[in-house]
Amino acid sequence: MNDTNKLKIGILGAGTIGKTLARKLAAAGHDVKVANSRGPETIDAETVATGAKAVTAAEAVQGVDVVILSTPPTALIKIASLLTTLPAETVVMDTSNYHPFRDGRIAAIDAGQVESLWVVEQLGRPIVKAWNSLVTDSLVNKGRPAGSPGRIALPVAADRERDRRIGMRLVEDTGFDAVDAGTLAESWRQQPGAPSYCTDLTREELPAALASAERDRLAKRRNLATEVFLERFPNLGEEIPPADFVLRVHRTLFM
Repeated sequence: MNDTNKLKIGILGAGTIGKTLARKLAAAGHDVKVANSRGPETIDAETVATGAKAVTAAEAVQGVDVVILSTPPTALIKIASLLTTLPAETVVMDTSNYHPFRDGRIAAIDAGQVESLWVVEQLGRPIVKAWNSLVTDSLVNKGRPAGSPGRIALPVAADRERDRRIGMRLVEDTGFDAVDAGTLAESWRQQPGAPSYCTDLTREELPAALASAERDRLAKRRNLATEVFLERFPNLGEEIPPADFVLRVHRTLFM
């Protein structure tokens, strides 16, 4: 794969994040296929409005340079079998975050394992961690051209340098500054509860936020935020808190 050319991308997951990535990356000129667990006929017109193609999950990972996983972490276990025949050089990007109230308990993560390293174990291959540290509304509505004042920056972590480079390029193509966040072992710095998580920081602000993260406080801060959201929105998951409220809570508790 020549990573200077437009890329062939398969996206597994057509929720708000997956369909937004499909729309933005197709608009940027990439060849995008998108799939969900229910079949291509259930993917809405907005998802494919800029040129992405709705396909089956098996078709989404065939003949692509990059696979983007846009599902909760517990669903990745079911997806793993689709990735077993991918060439080693295929870049796999993961957008997921662990939220116990939604996902149930994952013992290894609760015991302190870095979320991205848990994902690697489930998939049996290296990944790029990206787009996980952004409020959904910001992903949908706040992308800006490169060089725009106040452009939001996102951390991108990976163990393979080439994977990280391609991941950063695709983040830039979706309208955000990409910041090299190092290896997956350090990607806890962009997990829920960290100062960089869903706080809409700029390229100038993000490095300090990554550096100031305190690993032993992540879960506590994540859970405090969940309690705040559940107190105001008891049907959290079915109803989505306003984006400005989410940002205020995260900035207060995480930074």
